[in-house]
Amino acid sequence: MPEEMSIFPRIALKPEVHDYLRNVFINKEVLAAVSQGEAEQRFQRLLSCLSHPPALTCVRASTHLASLEEIQHRLGEELKQQQKCDSQSEDISITILPHPHIPDVLLLPVIGPRPVVQLSSEVIVGAQCGSAVLRGAHVFAPGILATPKFMKTGDAVSVFSDLEGKCTRGNKDFKGKRVFVGNGVAEMDRSNIFCSDEPVKGVGIRMVEPLYQSPSFDGVLPSLAFLQNLPSVVVGHVLGPRPGERILDMCAAPGGKTCHIAALMGGQGEVVALDKIRGKVERILQNAKALHLDCIKAHCFNSIKAVCTDQAQDTEGPPFPPQSFDRVLLDAPCSGLGQRPSMACTWNLKEICSYQPLQRKLFHTAVRLLKRGGVLVYSTCTVTLAENEEQVAWALNTFPCLTLQPQEPHIGAEGMLGAGLSPEQLRLLQRFSPELGWSVAEARGEGDSPTEQPESPTSLAHRANKDTIGFFIAKFLKS
Repeated sequence: MPEEMSIFPRIALKPEVHDYLRNVFINKEVLAAVSQGEAEQRFQRLLSCLSHPPALTCVRASTHLASLEEIQHRLGEELKQQQKCDSQSEDISITILPHPHIPDVLLLPVIGPRPVVQLSSEVIVGAQCGSAVLRGAHVFAPGILATPKFMKTGDAVSVFSDLEGKCTRGNKDFKGKRVFVGNGVAEMDRSNIFCSDEPVKGVGIRMVEPLYQSPSFDGVLPSLAFLQNLPSVVVGHVLGPRPGERILDMCAAPGGKTCHIAALMGGQGEVVALDKIRGKVERILQNAKALHLDCIKAHCFNSIKAVCTDQAQDTEGPPFPPQSFDRVLLDAPCSGLGQRPSMACTWNLKEICSYQPLQRKLFHTAVRLLKRGGVLVYSTCTVTLAENEEQVAWALNTFPCLTLQPQEPHIGAEGMLGAGLSPEQLRLLQRFSPELGWSVAEARGEGDSPTEQPESPTSLAHRANKDTIGFFIAKFLKS
């Protein structure tokens, strides 16, 4: 199929991963419901949209500390002040609107792609850094891989993202595959970036003409405004935490969902967060302190081993006796193939497929730790059947005590065909499928722009609900 020209090329995948994903989206159940051509188009749209950023920035507001209206006003003032202080940035009006169906979400339209003229001086950044730039970040020095030989502070440069991970650090003239993400001004000399004895920190390139215009949230209202993908906010609401409950977040880093759960409980009860990496656990505790959430207890522990058989075990820390928690969130480690923007995935098929067995081990522990009558929410940020609908089918077959439950809010699509689930079961699942609302015309900047005409909160929310990262949520009740 010829590729429609969007701003960025389709996500680059290893051939074996491409074929695997294609078979996921063009499986027998799908072909019994739609034509081969329609299924193929959906798959191609997925590959295109994954390399582009979502159309809106989602901010989760700390409504346990201030009203949504106050946070909306203060955020607007902070971002205006940010523009005034950055004399080299363009003066662009910032729209901030509340999500009409989610009470702690603010939405900011992303403006782009914009007609930015490339400069002769090129800076190459890593793929992860390039993705962050497309979502509003400046370029931090550790992400810089290559610069002009004599780059000095104040130089105007064009920033490119290394597509294939082949640019070596300190390169002066990289000729490999790269994509343009915008223009900026150097905040450091080349020598400061590559020749320092100490690890270099701070902003290396301040973006003044990004291809996609979105505010930088670095240091902006850190206790009141939290950048989070919309489906990740939905997860907390679907879990439905109540004051006084004891809740487990099994794979908690970086802690956004943990803090959201605690905030929804009004800080009343206990939220236990587990992660295997000590540095990430410390970050969770730092975030909890900044948000004044004293009910969070974070532990460095392998969640697979978080259940004990000794009922006399101290329940203050892991491992815990069976049926210790009212609700469990299993936001599982996954292949991450729903993340956006992502212009390349370097993993092979074995790595992609390695997550399903890990998720099942975690699932066994989650069910054992959940009280009867308790709620288990399973989520991933990937698009495969093996890690999503197939896991649901496996769980329902493996644990007769589990039943699927309706989700509130349910703003995504239903589950995808291909795992043998019934239509009723698929309707209870929530799959955020950005390819379903993807428009190549909008990706090229040919659609209606929010700067051309005011957009209502309802229209904005409709776009936000569709143009997300790829994500999956299932909610179970244990009887």
